[in-house]
Amino acid sequence: MTKQLNTVLTTSPVIPVIVIERADDAVPLAEALVRGGLKVLEITLRSEHGLTAIAAIKKHVPGAIVGAGTVLSASDFQASVDAGAEFIVSPGTTAALLKAATASGTPLLPGVATPSEAMTVLEHGIHCMKFFPAEAAGGTRMLKAIAGPMPQIKFCPTGGINLANVKDYLALDNVLCVGGTWMLDSAAIRSGDWAQIEAGARAAAGLSARR
Repeated sequence: MTKQLNTVLTTSPVIPVIVIERADDAVPLAEALVRGGLKVLEITLRSEHGLTAIAAIKKHVPGAIVGAGTVLSASDFQASVDAGAEFIVSPGTTAALLKAATASGTPLLPGVATPSEAMTVLEHGIHCMKFFPAEAAGGTRMLKAIAGPMPQIKFCPTGGINLANVKDYLALDNVLCVGGTWMLDSAAIRSGDWAQIEAGARAAAGLSARR
């Protein structure tokens, strides 16, 4: 599972965290992001269109690596896998989610915010984790502190990441990529300005992580 996650998290420096408000936006939005160089997409289950969007992108957008985000339960996990999700992202970690991941074989990027939570996940053989909510949980200072006793853990920080601080995160040895939304301009999505979305994705894809 760790090897699969590592491959996903090193494909692009930024993973767009996407809430699909209109079903018809899913495919053209994904196409614009992939054209811009952001191939790994996290489609959250925060809207009623999440699962159908995952299925549509999986079917119609070659090159996209589509995952499900905001997965809160084992039933969410299974529904996401059934829809075609290639990886699963959760804001936190529960025993039920870890069990579902083990049974499924689909990579889980579990959310952690403290060293104790990271140690619990590590006990299950998972070395790649989502650090969430990144800024509220201590930001780069917390990640540097965790790196000392647990250098084997690699993170995808998400939550409060933007153009002003993204390079600080990507400069850390224990950060493989970040999750963010700044390239997902809501007005551009509403108006179908996919060229603007593509340009924002290209700028984000041009960032680099130390890895």
